[in-house]
Amino acid sequence: MPTMPKKQPYVTRAAVLVPLLALALTACGTQSGNGQDADAGSSSVRPDVPVTGTHWTVESVTVDGEKTAAPPGAHVRIDPKGRAEGNFGCNRFDARATVEGDTVTISDTGMTEIGCPEPLQDFENTLKSVLTGKLKATLKDGRLTLTTTGGDTVQLDEQPPAPLVGTKWTVTSLISGRTVASLPAGTEGEASLVFGKDGSVRGTLGCNQFNAPVTTDGSTMTFGRVTTTRKLCAGPQMELERALLKTMEGKATAYTIDHRRLTVTAPDGTGFAAGAPTPGATAPAKR
Repeated sequence: MPTMPKKQPYVTRAAVLVPLLALALTACGTQSGNGQDADAGSSSVRPDVPVTGTHWTVESVTVDGEKTAAPPGAHVRIDPKGRAEGNFGCNRFDARATVEGDTVTISDTGMTEIGCPEPLQDFENTLKSVLTGKLKATLKDGRLTLTTTGGDTVQLDEQPPAPLVGTKWTVTSLISGRTVASLPAGTEGEASLVFGKDGSVRGTLGCNQFNAPVTTDGSTMTFGRVTTTRKLCAGPQMELERALLKTMEGKATAYTIDHRRLTVTAPDGTGFAAGAPTPGATAPAKR
């Protein structure tokens, strides 16, 4: 009898497709769209841009193509727990903040209500408007750019805090109670002070040079006898000089340092705010 061929097992088309389909799904689940590893079943997962936990100093705001430099003290901190806080340039603020991938969303902003001079008020209004809603975050070389859906931007720099001693603090505004006032016309950038390791403070009051002993205790400082040069000054310079000397009258004076902003307040509520220079920044030439 002729030998019958052995019967081949019957393989369905579906059985062939199953391992191929499994292989395809495995490949899709282990890589994201840009070739990076991602969680299975989520090919678009991206790590959050590392913006939380850092003090970001506001460098400038650009709206409709017009760039405005930020005043000293303007900054933003984003907490990993979902809050943002900082200073718009005059008033402090607190807001809800979330970071998802390269999108930072800021909402429910609350702020203090200190009266601010016109240039600061204008900047605050602009910065608050831009720092609202969904913002695309771009981080490069320690510089953070937040961009609105309309194309306006906030430029921020990662900055170290300024120490009290050894920093040149340039007076930026005068304080009276809950009001922050701009400096007398023509005196911007003229008054500054430097605290030394030897327990002294020296600098310029806007016209005359000065020096004095100073002691610090916790959040207070006490100025000793202030000695100054005797140069005759114009009206605005003398107005600034008198205001600064009034704060240094020898009583225990409260002070705070908010990163690169120093605030000194006398017991009667008067005082001044001063800013530290940004590392690497070049002071503008005087006209």
